[in-house]
Amino acid sequence: MAVIEFFETLFTGAGLALLGGVLAALIAGIGSARGVGMVGQVASGVLTEDPGLFGKLVVLQALPGTQGIYGLLIWFFVMIFGGFFGGTAHELTLAQGMGYFLACTPMMIVGYFSAIYQARVAADGVALLAKRPEEQAKAITLAAMFETYAILAMLASILSIINVR
Repeated sequence: MAVIEFFETLFTGAGLALLGGVLAALIAGIGSARGVGMVGQVASGVLTEDPGLFGKLVVLQALPGTQGIYGLLIWFFVMIFGGFFGGTAHELTLAQGMGYFLACTPMMIVGYFSAIYQARVAADGVALLAKRPEEQAKAITLAAMFETYAILAMLASILSIINVR
C-alpha cells in the first residue's frame, strides 16, 4: 500500500517537476564529482614531482565542477517557477510537471557528459603542464571548450522552465 501511495504522490505535477529539478542537480553533480576526481588523481601524481605546479593544476581540476553548479541552478529555477518556495506547487497540473521535468533534461544529460569529457581533456592538460608549465593557457582553453555546451544546456533548461505554462 505504501508503494502505491508513493507512486501516486510522485506522479503528480509537483512530483514530476521536483523530480526533474532534483535529477538535474544530481546527475550533473555526479558528472562534476567524477570529473573533478579524475583530474585530481592525475594532478596528484604530477604534484609528487613538482609541488610548485599546484596553483596551475587546481584551475584545471576545478573546471569540470561547474556543471554541478549549473545543475543546482536548474533545481533552483524549478523550485522558484514551480511554486515550491511560494507554496503553490500543489497546483501544478500533470502536463506542467512533465514540462518542468522535460525542461531539466538538457542539463541532466549534457551536464553529466560534458563534465566527464571536460575532465578527460583537463587531465591531459595536467600532463601537458607537467612537461611544459608555461602552456597553462592552452591547457585551460582546450578544457574550457566543453563549458560552452554545458552553458548552452543550462540556458536551454532555464528558457524552457520559464516558459512552462
